[in-house]
Amino acid sequence: MPLDFTAIDFETANSRPESACQVGMARVRGGAVVATASWLIRPPSGFDDFAPFNSTIHGILADHVVDAPGWADQLGALLDFAGDDPLAAHSAEFDMGVLRRTSAATGAELPSRRYICSLQVARKTYALPSYRLPRSAEAAGFTGFSHHDAEADALACAHIVIDAARRFGAEDVASLAAAAGVPLGILTAVSSAA
Repeated sequence: MPLDFTAIDFETANSRPESACQVGMARVRGGAVVATASWLIRPPSGFDDFAPFNSTIHGILADHVVDAPGWADQLGALLDFAGDDPLAAHSAEFDMGVLRRTSAATGAELPSRRYICSLQVARKTYALPSYRLPRSAEAAGFTGFSHHDAEADALACAHIVIDAARRFGAEDVASLAAAAGVPLGILTAVSSAA
């Protein structure tokens, strides 16, 4: 089975995972990035306050997303881009939480799927003073990207997983997880009442 997966990254308007304001993705086929995508998202009502701290980090303001489609209108495009791929994210608990919680907040149906955390993989692959995305990506040979741009961050995550799979001799995400000794997570939906 080839190394096929989709790396994903979210930026949020505030500290709530339901406040997704940008998504970035990188599709990997046979161990190589073949496509990337990114777009802005209008956060759901009630989760749409832009905290100055978050905007300082990613540069996205409320005015930037006022005409962007909302989560329920964009989830289909996100899922279509990823297809049946397992997902990868750096600090995946955050990004999977955004997927789960924003879907729950909007009543959007989220299918379950497997995912791997490139932060956990990096900790088992490299000896670094810090495993933040820029340091881990640099260890994987991917440098000079615009950190906190969702598309650039997804691309950096993809390169970490690709490099780690090469180092471990893993042919797919499941065998990489096994070789690195990290869990292969399962993304499951959360009810809107949660």
